[in-house]
Amino acid sequence: IIFIPCLCGSAPCLLCRCCPSGNNSTVTRLIYAFFLLLGVGIACFMLMPGMETQLKKIPGFCEGGMGSSIPGVEGHVNCDVLVGYKAVYRVCFGMAMFFLLFSLLMIKVKSSQDPRAALHNGFWFFKFAAAVAITIGSFFISEGPFTTVWFYMGMAGAFCFILIQLVLLIDFAHSWNESWVEKMEEGNSRCWYAALLSVTTLNYLLSLVSLVMFYVYYTHSDGCTENKIFISINMLLCVAASIMSILPQIQESQPRSGLLQSSLVTLYTMYLTWSAMTNEPDRKCNPSLLGIIGLNGTSPAGQGRVVQWWDAQGIVGLILFLMCVLYSSIRNSSNAQVNKLTLTSDESALIEDGPQTDSFEEDSTLNRAVDNEKDGVTYSYSFFHFMLFLASLYIMMTLTNWYSPDSNYEAMTSKWPSVWVKISSSWICIALYVWTLVAPLVLVNRDFD
Repeated sequence: IIFIPCLCGSAPCLLCRCCPSGNNSTVTRLIYAFFLLLGVGIACFMLMPGMETQLKKIPGFCEGGMGSSIPGVEGHVNCDVLVGYKAVYRVCFGMAMFFLLFSLLMIKVKSSQDPRAALHNGFWFFKFAAAVAITIGSFFISEGPFTTVWFYMGMAGAFCFILIQLVLLIDFAHSWNESWVEKMEEGNSRCWYAALLSVTTLNYLLSLVSLVMFYVYYTHSDGCTENKIFISINMLLCVAASIMSILPQIQESQPRSGLLQSSLVTLYTMYLTWSAMTNEPDRKCNPSLLGIIGLNGTSPAGQGRVVQWWDAQGIVGLILFLMCVLYSSIRNSSNAQVNKLTLTSDESALIEDGPQTDSFEEDSTLNRAVDNEKDGVTYSYSFFHFMLFLASLYIMMTLTNWYSPDSNYEAMTSKWPSVWVKISSSWICIALYVWTLVAPLVLVNRDFD
C-alpha cells in the first residue's frame, strides 16, 4: 500500500527495498527510459505475425472480422491500422509527442527547486496515464497524409538520433580508455595494456571482415556503383581518422585520444554503411541475410514489396538503441566536449553505493533516492526529453526498416532518400569525431580540459 501514493509522488519513493540507493537524477532518467522501452515493446508486439488474424477472431471488433455478418454485431475497428507499420507509426507518434511536450515544458529548468522539476521528477501515475491517452488518441487520426508526413519526420528525427548515438559512443570510448589507462598506471600495466590492445584489434578486425563482406555481397562487377562508392569512401575516411588520432600534434593536445576510440567509430561507421545498403531499392545490390548465408535465394526486385520484419540490420539497430538509451540514463562523463554537446554538467552521477545521510530523511526500512539537484540540475531536462523524442522516431524507422509506404498504403518499399540519410549520417559522424580531435588545435584560445 505504501507504493500507491508514490505513484503520484517523486522518484525517490519508487525505489524498493531491494534496489540500491541512488541519486534522484539517475532514478528519474531510468524511469523515463522504462516508459520508452515499454512503448517499444508494444510496437514490437504489434508487429508479431498473425496479430491481425487473431484480432479478427474477436466478435464485433474488427471491420469485416468474425461476427460481422450477424445482425447487430458489426466491427467498428480498422484492424489494418492496429497492426503492422501503421500501428508502429501511431505508437511511436504517441511516445514522441509525450516527450516533445515535456521537452518544451522543461526549458530552462535550473534546479529541483523549480516547480516544473516536481512535474519532471514525480507524478508518475498521471504522466503514464497521459502517455497512454496520447498513444490511444493517435490511433484515431485519419489516415490521409499522416503516414507519409510522419515517415519524413521520422527520417529527420532518426538522422539526428544517429548523430547523438555517435556522441555517446565517443563519450563511452573516452571513458573506457581513460579507465583502463588509469588502471595501467596503478599497477599490472602489461595486463591492462594487453586488454586495451585486444579490444582495439578486435574492433578493427570486425571492421575489416565487414568491409570484405560488403565488397563480396553488396557489389557486382557490372553494377552496384553506388555501393562501391559508399564502401570505398567510408573505408578511406575511417583510415584517415584512425591515423589522425595518433598523430603527435593530436596526442599532445588530446592525450586521451587513441585507437580504441577510432576503432569503435570505425566499427559504427561500418554498421551505418551496411544499414544504408540494406535500404537500396535494387535487390541485386541488397541481398537478404538469409540469401547471403544460403538459406534462400534473393527475392527479385519488385514494386510494392511487403516489409520484412525483424531483419538483421533492424535487430542490430534495436540493440544499439537500447544501449544508447540506457547509457544516456546512467552516464557519468568527464568529457567536457561531450558534456557541452549533451548539455550535461560534470557532476551527473551514477547510482552511488553510499549516499550521504544528511541530504534526506533517514529511513531504515526503505531505500531512497538523494535529491542531488537542489543547487543545480546535473543534466538538461529539456534536452533529455528531446533526445527521447528523437529516439522514438529512430525506433519507428528501425522497426519499419526505413521503408516508405506506397501510394495506396498497402505495402512498404525501400526508397533512395533512406539510403542517403543513413550514408550522409555516417559521413557527418566521422566529421564529428575528427572535430573532437582537431578542435583544441584550431580553437587555441578555448579550454578543452
